[in-house]
Amino acid sequence: MFRYNFDEKLCFSKAIYYEFDPISLPRIFQDGTGGLGKYAPERGCIELYDTEGFVAHYLAIDKTFINTILPLILTGETRTFNEWREFLYWKVRNHGCQSEKAVCLGKMDTLMLDLLAQRKNMPLHRFLGATKDWANAYKGGGSILLEDSELVDDMQRYVDEGYKTVKFKVGSDDMERDLRRIDKVRTAVGPDIELAVDANQKWDVATAAKFAELTESFNLAWLEEPIHANDMNGIRELKERGFKVPIAFGESMRISYEFEIYAEKGVDVLQPSVGRMTRIDDLIAIRDLAREKGLRFMSGGRVYLCALFGTLFNEDELIEFHEPISKPVCEYALNIPQERNGRFYLPTDMPGNPQRLNLDKLEREGLLKSKQYFYANK
Repeated sequence: MFRYNFDEKLCFSKAIYYEFDPISLPRIFQDGTGGLGKYAPERGCIELYDTEGFVAHYLAIDKTFINTILPLILTGETRTFNEWREFLYWKVRNHGCQSEKAVCLGKMDTLMLDLLAQRKNMPLHRFLGATKDWANAYKGGGSILLEDSELVDDMQRYVDEGYKTVKFKVGSDDMERDLRRIDKVRTAVGPDIELAVDANQKWDVATAAKFAELTESFNLAWLEEPIHANDMNGIRELKERGFKVPIAFGESMRISYEFEIYAEKGVDVLQPSVGRMTRIDDLIAIRDLAREKGLRFMSGGRVYLCALFGTLFNEDELIEFHEPISKPVCEYALNIPQERNGRFYLPTDMPGNPQRLNLDKLEREGLLKSKQYFYANK
């Protein structure tokens, strides 16, 4: 499998953690399970300094990272990229690869890659081998709370903005309502637009199979997480029942090994989520697995980060722009990818990862709670 490997040594001198109050969403967002709410999940960001004077930024860091990773890296020790990864892995291994502590490793990967790219005076995506400065995207949203007309209006707007693939939530307690909404959206956007729906693991196998059978005429691009994400034998059973609608899984998994099992069980669309991986190069390993197996590959997560790695994907390997959750945070960010006609274009005149939160704006609006400094042991 593909793995990043860099020999340059890294030593970290300090970190600054900015904690902020929740960023409000324009309206409450809810999936079929009642998840999410009225705030974006982001609660903090970080600046990580190396001893060469470079500064890496990450827009969505929480106190788990601060408490787990910083004490292990602010020691004055020097290691290569892979040596740091190996060292940190063994420190958190017993918490399991699905744990929040394990997810911190993928965030640390991204911070180190940011520093290495800055040292080469290269944009991060170019440092990682991208030959283009944009990523193709699909647009998702469609809260279960929207009225039918509001849902149709949103999906039609996404298409008018240039998106060829759109997605919304299903899994309400009334399956007839879900089917009616699919019918209305399909009629509005036409047959040439890819239409996907996301059930957020709401159903059991029998219910998912019934739903899939009732939606065959709508030519869905995929049905996302119709059952529990870890129910591997349930996925196999769906396929054995002749489940014709393509099924997508992945955002709940943190490591590439789980995606190998998904492929074996019959998942049609592999969907890792950028900010949730324990190794950031697993994105490329999963992309390559999908290509090898003839499966579709999509990448979820916050679009400001996802676009960096989406530059490494083919045109039919899409990143997700979940507008209701991502856009409110993007309004507090600087140097983020620019949305145009279903693509996100990255800045090319700034080394490393140029994206950072607009701390001045957060402070002006009373959202910045605290700033904490952490220094390396001498």
